[in-house]
Amino acid sequence: MPVQPTPVAELPVIEVFSSIQGEGPWVGCRQVFVRLAECNLKCRYCDTPTAPPDVCRIETLPGTEEFKTLPNPVPVDVLFLLLRDWAKETPGLHHSISLTGGEPLVHSDALTQVLPALRDVLPVYLETNGTLPEALEPLLPHLDFISMDLKLPSVAGVTPQWEDHRQFLRLGWNLPGYVKVVVSEQTCEEELEEAATLVAEEAENKDLILQPITLDNQPGVSGQRMHQFQEVAARVYPRVRVIPQVHPILGAL
Repeated sequence: MPVQPTPVAELPVIEVFSSIQGEGPWVGCRQVFVRLAECNLKCRYCDTPTAPPDVCRIETLPGTEEFKTLPNPVPVDVLFLLLRDWAKETPGLHHSISLTGGEPLVHSDALTQVLPALRDVLPVYLETNGTLPEALEPLLPHLDFISMDLKLPSVAGVTPQWEDHRQFLRLGWNLPGYVKVVVSEQTCEEELEEAATLVAEEAENKDLILQPITLDNQPGVSGQRMHQFQEVAARVYPRVRVIPQVHPILGAL
């Protein structure tokens, strides 16, 4: 019997839509994105509203960019039925369900009730800032992929999160995934070296992705500067790649 979600649980949803993954090693894969409200950080480059809206927008059919609205918060059984129907209507299209935000792990308690059911529909891909290891741990049996941000204070404008990142990497070590670092022209190279050292020590099976900050829908760091950043990181950890955000370039959601 398929797992059914607990109907009393609810999630503050911003939007649900189907699009390509625009970041990291799974770039170009089609995913269902479930964007949740609220975040425990406030990064200076974040371009996503995180306040819970009164209503969320739900794509009427995958990839159409035509939306209907539902009141917030959304019962998890309603979300499950929607995504189950999408998977049936578009077999083979979607790689996974991407939980994004905001920061999905803010809602760990509700996710423990919905993820087993969602995983019956499609694999679950978590996009996270990697600073809430305690919230991650109970969800690990229900996740298939982890895309983890590693926040550089000089770029994100937040206090250093090194120890939380370290604990997070230790917990998620066995799951397929990668570590992403957003860089700008002003990135502190000492911080980048520290980030690469952390990945080398705790997640040597993961790719380290350097992602240039996006400005006006284009990479906001020169190619020459990205070469320099890659050289700095590679001295410590050779599994380092440069991948810009693709979806803004394409004008995709």
